[in-house]
Amino acid sequence: MLQQIIDRRLSGKNKSIGNRERFLRRHKDQIREAVRRAVDGRGIRDMERGEEVHIPKKDLSEPVFGHGEGGTREVVRPGNRDHVKGDRVPKPQGGQGQGQGSQASDSGEGEDDFVFHLSKEEFMQVFFDDLALPNMARTTLAETPEWKSHRAGFTSDGTPTNLHVVRSMRGALGRRIALGMGKRRELHELEERLALLLRELPEHPENKPLIEDTEARIAHLKGRIEAIPFLDPIDLRFRSRVKVPVPTTRAVMFCLMDVSGSMDEARKDLAKRFFILLYLFLTRHYEKIEVVFIRHHTQAQEVDEQNFFHATETGGTVVSSALVLMEQIIRERYSPSEWNIYGAQASDGDNWHHDSGRCRELLTDKILPLCRYFAYVQVAEAEQNLWEEYAKLADEVPQFAMRKAVEVNQIYPVFRDLFKKEGASA
Repeated sequence: MLQQIIDRRLSGKNKSIGNRERFLRRHKDQIREAVRRAVDGRGIRDMERGEEVHIPKKDLSEPVFGHGEGGTREVVRPGNRDHVKGDRVPKPQGGQGQGQGSQASDSGEGEDDFVFHLSKEEFMQVFFDDLALPNMARTTLAETPEWKSHRAGFTSDGTPTNLHVVRSMRGALGRRIALGMGKRRELHELEERLALLLRELPEHPENKPLIEDTEARIAHLKGRIEAIPFLDPIDLRFRSRVKVPVPTTRAVMFCLMDVSGSMDEARKDLAKRFFILLYLFLTRHYEKIEVVFIRHHTQAQEVDEQNFFHATETGGTVVSSALVLMEQIIRERYSPSEWNIYGAQASDGDNWHHDSGRCRELLTDKILPLCRYFAYVQVAEAEQNLWEEYAKLADEVPQFAMRKAVEVNQIYPVFRDLFKKEGASA
């Protein structure tokens, strides 16, 4: 009897997916640390890819079988030519080339004992498995209708390229059957009548005029049946396509950073890490993401990513110039009815004293009504005048949040605190 086995497991051909998931759970800490290290040296748009994870052999523990120590053994294996009964065989000594560890290198490079590739989805899941957008951003996502073409049956008008031959011929056949059905039935009856008259003609010669009349009617009906056109314009059917609105979500992320003399490279690095996390997080919720970089000291300027993070500036700080430029760009390029707008601002809190109040007014009146969410991260411990002004908004506006991060290891906890799910611990 022939048997056939069908594999209906969800893993499909990738039968090791269960083992891989168990491995990821077992070494979660090492994987999470490797993902965090991947933030260094990458651009914001370059972060959305996988990562090579290196795990030292000392962190890998697998069950093995081993012989128990002790006991007396007096066994001589067949084929032995070097030892006889009673010889003591010393244990093998470890040395060069006999161990199982990694080899030393004279080029300054080495290789870990175990390396595997973390896919894009696994990379993103390590960061964002328990994070979510705030309530206001989740429940009021703007949807921009985009038109997409869909099939919508058939129509009697259209271009020759859209002609559906089978459907047209089916209609023509149905029309010919419908128009000729009565005539064919009458024709069939006349032909039977004519055959009967012809058989009775020798006995009834007076039926000859009736036969001629019947033949004339048969000829007339055949002519009418043949006159039915094989294909009529009303038979043509064309493929119809209509455009329907397809809701799509897209977002723009504004990165605002202070690049004045008080912002050194260490503080810029803290800001970069926060911006990277925010960008990666938004890519999991929107199909299209655009990033706008605005750097400022006493004046604000829109720049590319390279200049945003690495260009050096000196001088004072006027934070309001960046907020004014952000509001101007939104009005010109990103309509709030079509875009989900997010803002992220990083600064050490040092600002011209008379400008901090204006920053709060700009946020309240101009920026926050247009934004889904605005996060301010201060990369310095001291609470200066900008922090004090922003603190007045934190309790009043639900889509505004502010935190401090003065060390590298504080960036990720601060980010998780800003976007944690309801009821989840940061």
